[in-house]
Amino acid sequence: MNTQITIIGLGQIGASIGMALKDNKNIKRVGCDKDAAVAKAAQSLEVVDEIKGLPAAVKDAAIVVLCLPLSEIRETLRSIGPWLAENAIVMDTAPIKSGVTQWAREFIPTGRFYVGLVPGIRSDYIASLEFGLNAAEPDLFRKGIFAVDVPQGTPEEVVNFSMDFCRLLGGKPMLTDMLESDGLMTSVHVLPQLAAAALLNATIGQPGWQEARKLAGRPFAGVTSGMAYHDDAASLRDAVLANRTGTVHALDTLMAALKGLRDDIEQGNEEGVSERLIEAGKDREAWLDEREQAVWLKEGGNQEDVPSFGQHIGQTIFGSTVFERNAKTKKKK
Repeated sequence: MNTQITIIGLGQIGASIGMALKDNKNIKRVGCDKDAAVAKAAQSLEVVDEIKGLPAAVKDAAIVVLCLPLSEIRETLRSIGPWLAENAIVMDTAPIKSGVTQWAREFIPTGRFYVGLVPGIRSDYIASLEFGLNAAEPDLFRKGIFAVDVPQGTPEEVVNFSMDFCRLLGGKPMLTDMLESDGLMTSVHVLPQLAAAALLNATIGQPGWQEARKLAGRPFAGVTSGMAYHDDAASLRDAVLANRTGTVHALDTLMAALKGLRDDIEQGNEEGVSERLIEAGKDREAWLDEREQAVWLKEGGNQEDVPSFGQHIGQTIFGSTVFERNAKTKKKK
């Protein structure tokens, strides 16, 4: 019997997960999306094997992956909680976990488990502004890192299975805790979006904008592109308010860097301004090169090795371990 994996939300991340699992004959992919047109298109593109609505989509699922904006996760967890199968694992791909872990404790019943995933995508795709189903790629996660947030007390089998699931998608798992991953993602995911919002607030509608808008080009579009990301305003709001301390710290660091640059400019410090700009350019090039090379994937084994989970998914945590053990316990009773 195939193991059912349900993907809720068939945008770029959810659809890419479905595509990455397509060739695994041990998996049945069930998709769900609130947009009926997206759901229909996903099935026609063979992103999933079957489309179902909620709660039917989760009733027989061994894994439920929430690929949703942060603002939609709480209500979705509340809706699906009572229908989750025993031993099911619920994962989400939201960038900030502070609120999600609390909602998971509130709505996921005992005997079901929550694991947070923060997927890193291939360097080839990081500059793209495309999102949604049409931006999905079967290799979106290859050579990428998955931060795996595991609540304290989670069974070892669930932890190992979740990490193997990341490998099956083509990424390398990095076991973290919520505070660690939230700190990382606040700096590299949330802060750029807030910086984009601040720049837009500081320019559009201000004196001179009526003429400036006609000349604004690539630099303006590039810096403000953070607001074109798929996080909606409500999700970005929820992310910063759920992680206020970390967000304020990140903003303080950004403002300190801006102030240093401002002071050098005000003082006419040619050397200081040059050093800041040159170093920034070098740092960006170094980061892009590191991202492309992904040397960290060579740490701890060959990333190209497909885990046994990929070949025997029905015989791992959902076969010979947790599910089977629970079944035997019920028979004894």
